[in-house]
Amino acid sequence: MNYPKELFYTKSHEWLKYEENDAAVVGITDYAQDSLGDLVFINLPEVGDAVSMGESFADVESVKAVSDVISPVTGSVCEVNEELMDEPEKINESPYEAWFIKVENVKDHEELLTADEYEKFLKEK
Repeated sequence: MNYPKELFYTKSHEWLKYEENDAAVVGITDYAQDSLGDLVFINLPEVGDAVSMGESFADVESVKAVSDVISPVTGSVCEVNEELMDEPEKINESPYEAWFIKVENVKDHEELLTADEYEKFLKEK
């Protein structure tokens, strides 16, 4: 499994990266996509939608189940990766390039883990 050091992680298996303009980019981790199996559908919010820390902002459907994707931040969606709507398998192929949303006006974030802390968390699970 791959956990890039420059990203932050949540215990609900999302990753987060802050951009220079203070926008936060959000996706799911390698662990999450591997656990879900082959993804066949994704439901994403729209630009302008509000997201709240700890609440679902999207769901992904795999051959196994439908799972919520939890927002690690509070803010408003400023960009959506629409490519994933037609090609959800990109999440399985490259989870750290297949981001879901970008969030601006970030007001709050949950306790984020470094890559090392996230790997330790997974080992303790």
